[in-house]
Amino acid sequence: MRTLSSFLHREVVTESGRSLGRCYDLRGELSPTTLRVTGLCIGRRALLEHLGIRAQKPQTIVPWEAIVRIEGKRIIVHDDAP
Repeated sequence: MRTLSSFLHREVVTESGRSLGRCYDLRGELSPTTLRVTGLCIGRRALLEHLGIRAQKPQTIVPWEAIVRIEGKRIIVHDDAP
């Protein structure tokens, strides 16, 4: 079992090794009985929004389904992820 905070600050890279940035927040859907994580907020814009500073452009969100594996301090996602 992982905690949600264990995803924060990890580098997000594609399977081919391209760095997408670091994970600074998570997105989810809350129902009356569960919380379902739907995506990783990555990059500088996500950090600014996490700190309460609105970025001019929307942040990059990688869908949860795009995660291939978690390896050390990195989150590996499919090559076609944003």
